[in-house]
Amino acid sequence: MVLLQPDPFLNELTDMYKKSTEKGSVWVTLKRSSMKSKAARNKIKQVDHDLEYCCLVRATDGKKTISTTISAKDQQRFQASYALVLKAHMKALKKRERKDRKKAADGDKRDGEVKKAKKVVFFL
Repeated sequence: MVLLQPDPFLNELTDMYKKSTEKGSVWVTLKRSSMKSKAARNKIKQVDHDLEYCCLVRATDGKKTISTTISAKDQQRFQASYALVLKAHMKALKKRERKDRKKAADGDKRDGEVKKAKKVVFFL
């Protein structure tokens, strides 16, 4: 796993999405992390210092794994850049077919049958 700075991470993530447009998937996970070992965290707690957490972002396409850490200060800027990357690569998704509610209701009335909701009663 390669730990990158946020901007190179977004560039690599863009490349992963481009490679997987025809076939494949990209998994992105976000996790709260302090990037310190358990022993170091315990020492910090004993001294009564506040432990600063960051966000660990990992991405993989099954073959290559990249990651970055985002501090609380940089979170807004990274989130905006990440949203742009996601919006740019959403074109590979299929749109869901939806029925129009008015047309579906008109179709039921034309059949001459009015569908009534069945009453279900549960006994305990």
